[in-house]
Amino acid sequence: MIAEVPTMAIDLVQFIENTSVLADEFIAHRLGLVPLISHNVDEFKYTRDCTCAEYCKECSVEFTLHVKCTEPGTRVVYSTELISSNKDVVPVSEGDDSRGIILLKLRKGQEINVHCVAKKGVAKEHAKWSPCAAVGFEYDPHNKLRHLDYWYEKDIKEEWPPTKNADEEPEVDPSAPFDYKAEPTVFYFNVETVGSLDPQAVVIKATRVLQEKLGALQLALDEDQNRDSNANMDEGEPWV
Repeated sequence: MIAEVPTMAIDLVQFIENTSVLADEFIAHRLGLVPLISHNVDEFKYTRDCTCAEYCKECSVEFTLHVKCTEPGTRVVYSTELISSNKDVVPVSEGDDSRGIILLKLRKGQEINVHCVAKKGVAKEHAKWSPCAAVGFEYDPHNKLRHLDYWYEKDIKEEWPPTKNADEEPEVDPSAPFDYKAEPTVFYFNVETVGSLDPQAVVIKATRVLQEKLGALQLALDEDQNRDSNANMDEGEPWV
């Protein structure tokens, strides 16, 4: 879910003008970490799979940012001021009233003018493509399997209250015999995204990636098994 679910992120930044106090590299790094709405990421190709010379609309989305401070005081530049060539791929914001992430601040006379290219990628290549801020999981919320040894002073239930996942399973009967061969069968995941994808979409896409990997492994095992079988055959007859 963190490393191999694809999203869109700014990958190339061309500076036309930058008279702010921040270096080009610093601003480029901040632009790359701006989360972009990636609900239609499957419609884009990876750059390595595209036939274009550098980038095109099939594998990328272009952004422009041109802001100049002309009045006294400080001019704050936000991520929502990035103008996208694709209305479906825009910076993430919390709502219509949100201006997004602060990119930089300008004083009177300072200017920022950049051209950006967002591409499809996965966090295994760079963390900016990760759709998740954090992923946690839990199993056996009542500690029925006794994998945890709680340290407590007086009352274990007060000092170690069960999580909300405990409501999904019946409480443990203290008088019931302990099953040493029991294994966890239910896992509860908590997926927190950066906003580029919904948590449900992240889980579904991650499951699809896992299925593709298992399918590729199965095909490789079948080919290896067939190769060994053919090596032990002589004109269609098995070796004795």
